[in-house]
Amino acid sequence: MSEKSEINWAMLCHLGGLATYIGIPLGNIIAPLVIWLLKKDTDSKVNDAGREAVNFNISFTIYGIVAGLLCWFLIGFVFMPLILIVHIVLVIQATLKANKGESVHYPFTLRIIQ
Repeated sequence: MSEKSEINWAMLCHLGGLATYIGIPLGNIIAPLVIWLLKKDTDSKVNDAGREAVNFNISFTIYGIVAGLLCWFLIGFVFMPLILIVHIVLVIQATLKANKGESVHYPFTLRIIQ
């Protein structure tokens, strides 16, 4: 696989985290997961980017569910928009870093998939 192709696939792993915002339920997990599973054995950059993106998106899905439950106590209404904004900003930053060929490590991530 060429260097540019590797970078593009790694970038798509991160960019796939925004799929949920175009109406695909759990698309933020499914899109990077599919790319990672298809390409992880052929390229180490995609393997690292995909694992990181999937872990990050699973983590933020969990945070969103918890914030949704906390809406019963009204505090979730504060956390929900904060989680959404942080998610979008971090995904865009990671996509831009991956486009430069840099490895990405998201903050606030539960390392579920090793």
